[in-house]
Amino acid sequence: MIAEIVLLVLAIPVGLLIAAMTRDELVEGRKWFKVIIIVGVAVGGWFYLTGDKAIAYTCLFGVIVAFVSLIKSKDKKWVKRRFS
Repeated sequence: MIAEIVLLVLAIPVGLLIAAMTRDELVEGRKWFKVIIIVGVAVGGWFYLTGDKAIAYTCLFGVIVAFVSLIKSKDKKWVKRRFS
């Protein structure tokens, strides 16, 4: 159980890394992040109830990554274009 929690906590830095690498696409992808969150929770819940916990944890990992990206897409300082 500890290993699953550690792996799910690692979804937060992965979400931040993906959001940092795709700053210009965060605003355009908001609706898709919402879809990923809804579908991931539904599918993950289904697989958890049927006993396939590996797929449920994978869906939850994706939900956390999408949620972090959704939060960062609303942060104006984060999505501001930076010219190098």
